[in-house]
Parts: sequence; structure tokens; C-alpha cells
Amino acid sequence: MAFESLSERLQNAIKMFRGTKEITEEDLKEPLRQVRMALLEADVNFKVAKNFVAKIKERALGAEIQQNLSPSQQIIKIVDEELTALLGGTQAKLTVADKPPTIIMLVGLQGTGKTTTVGKLAYNLKKKKKSPLLVAADVYRPAAITQLQVLGEQVGVPVFSLGNEISPVEIARQSLDKAAHLACDTIIIDTAGRLHIDEKLMEELQDIKATVNPHEILLTVDAMTGQDAVTVADTFNKDLGLTGLVVTKLDGDARGGAVLSVREVTGCPVKFVGMGEKLDALEPFYPDRMASRILGMGDILSLIDKIKDTTDLAKVLEAEKKIKKDEFTLEQFLEQMQQIKKLGSLDTILGMIPGMGGISQKLKEANVDEKEFARVEAIIRSMTPKERQKPEIINGSRRKRIAAGSGMKVQDVNRLLKNFDDSKKLMKKMQGMAKFASKGGKMLPFMHK
Repeated sequence: MAFESLSERLQNAIKMFRGTKEITEEDLKEPLRQVRMALLEADVNFKVAKNFVAKIKERALGAEIQQNLSPSQQIIKIVDEELTALLGGTQAKLTVADKPPTIIMLVGLQGTGKTTTVGKLAYNLKKKKKSPLLVAADVYRPAAITQLQVLGEQVGVPVFSLGNEISPVEIARQSLDKAAHLACDTIIIDTAGRLHIDEKLMEELQDIKATVNPHEILLTVDAMTGQDAVTVADTFNKDLGLTGLVVTKLDGDARGGAVLSVREVTGCPVKFVGMGEKLDALEPFYPDRMASRILGMGDILSLIDKIKDTTDLAKVLEAEKKIKKDEFTLEQFLEQMQQIKKLGSLDTILGMIPGMGGISQKLKEANVDEKEFARVEAIIRSMTPKERQKPEIINGSRRKRIAAGSGMKVQDVNRLLKNFDDSKKLMKKMQGMAKFASKGGKMLPFMHK
């Protein structure tokens, strides 16, 4: 997960203030040096890192400090607020045209996930009851049109294409008539990328802009490219006048410097971040929530949003009743695990829970990974319906059959049944949590080896 190292370094720097009664300039020297080094190692622009540290120092030594907070709490508050400001302050939402259609241009270099982002954005908008039309204006890259058509089919939205013999400018122009004909309220234009910025690319994009007058020009930048992403964003912004950015691949091993630098350098807000390969892995960007996650304070609001989007409330309420009656079965246990998988990777979920961000590494060391979910699912699916409903009937011979059917060992089946039994006991002790489940949260049974 991006920011893992930065998050750890910042939290360690803040811990240096524990036990101190006041903040002095001398006290700030080493922690701020650690903060600056952490930012630079995360590939944050040098000037941005320098200004960020200077602001923290100025505020920490200023008169604005709240006397009811401890020094470490004061520093956390200041760093959180400055990080939020650095990331853009408030959420920058997509512009919506007063009179449809809203026209969105996606631009970017090759390899940044631009075409995939078009599909993800369409998925995002469709969930909000919008009717997008995807426009295949990348006529140069082999299979770009086919890729967009496949994405359109997956999302369930129309794709407008005139093949690769018509100019992208003309394709964009005719897409306006097509959108009117299909009553689409949003047009998303997938423009051509290049391996590097060149004059011809910019001229074509400028011509498309002049022809369709888009409400949004979004640039996709790859978080993995670090400072190069910021340089690309700055160039595109000067030539095109960007309205926002989409930072992709933020779920990988990216150091995150692009997200922290790009607003300060270009003045363009980050509007979305790509957090995975799936179509639902494009998230609106909230500066305050990201700052909290970086500082290890979690992101409960985003987790709640994810739960609301992925949870079948009827199943949650049914599971709650079963728990109360001590009738919770392996069938519901499997459904709960499938709900967890819909939320995203274990790293992502833990990063959203206050105080849990650092547990990811411990789980890896304990050999707990995403494959554990698949192993558990395989075991449960190898059981008969009766065994799932009444696991107490699973004797020695049944365990051997289940292990063979799932490709696991008998010990794996034994461990699952024990963990299930332990989960039921825990659930009975936590009946109050079931009330939270009925309001949008849910019980999340946890597997471990």
C-alpha cells in the first residue's frame, strides 16, 4: 500500500514528543528532520517538503496551540491539518453541466491506466444514476477501441466508435450527436496517449478541447512514477488547462509523492484515486481522509461508504437474528467472508481502521494473506448443505472427505471449524455490535492461521 513507509516514519517522529511538557525549537529539530526525510523518501517534491516542514515549525512554535492538548497531540493536529491542506483541503467534485451532457476528457501518457480509468469512471457514474457514453477517440494504440468496447460491455454503457480511420477530433464532435440520440447525460472521451509528451499529442488534445468544450479535463498519472508524474501534470496543465487529476495504482508499492506534491506544484486538485484493478476500485479523493490514513488515524468514513456500497442489508439483518438465536451457520460465515472480499484488500480495510494500519505487516509476518479467504471458501464449498447448516455433524470421515474435495489437509478443516466455533462465542459476547450492523456496519469474522 502506498504511504506505508511514510506513515510509519511520520508516526515515529510524532512519538518523540511523548512525555515532553512543552514544544521548544530544540525539541522540533530531530522530529522535523525525520519528517523532511520521510517526505523526500516518499518522492515528494523538494520545495514542497521544505515548505511543509517550515509551516509545521511555525505553527508549533506559535501562539495558536491549544493548551488542553499534549505536545504530541498538538503536533498530530498540526501535521494533520497541514497534510490536508497540502492534499487540497476539501474534496474537489466533478463538474456537472447545467444542461446535459456533461463532457469529460480523459488525457494522459500511455501506461497510466487511462482507458481503464474511463471504464471505472463510467461505473462510478452509473452507480449514481447517470447515463454515460464512452467515446473511443484513441485511434493509434492497437486494441484501444476493443479494450474500451469490452469495458463498456462490462459496465453496461454504450461505446461510440468510428474505427481508426477517422480523426479523433471528428469522433469527438460526432459523439455529441450520438449522446443526444441515446439520451446520455455524460460523455467520457478516451483520448490517445503517447509514450512521452510531444507537440503533436498536445495539438490534437487542444483541437478536441476547442471542438467539444469539455466541462472536465482529467489527467491520469501513475503514482508509481513519482516525481515524473508531477512533471507530466505540470506540462499538461500549462498546455491544456486541466480541471483535475486521477492518480492511478495507489494501491501498489508507490511511495505516494505524486499525490502529496501535485496540488502544490500544479494547482490542480486530485479528484479520484485508483486503488485496484476492478471496476469499482476508483475512489473519490478526500484530502482530510487521506491525511488521517497517512497519520495512522484511519478512515472510518470511507470504510462506511464502502460497506454501504457493498453490503446486502437484508443479509446483515438475517445474520444478526441468527447470531442472537445462536443459529449462525457456516453458510452465513461464508457470506460474511464474501462481503469482506467486496470491500477490497485486507491492507486497504485495515488502513481505514484507526490504529490498525500497522497490523498489515504483522499479518504478513504471520503468513496471513488474501489466499486464506480462498482456502476457507474452498473448504466450506466442499461441504454438503447439511454440513454447512450443522457443522457439529462433521466427524472424522467427513473431515477427510471435505479436505480431499477442497485440496486441503484435515488440519486445515479442523482449524476452520475451531475458528468458526470461536467466532460464534465472540459474537455472542458482542451482541451490541449487531445493532451497529443493522445501521450499515457489520460483523466481520476474522480468520487466522
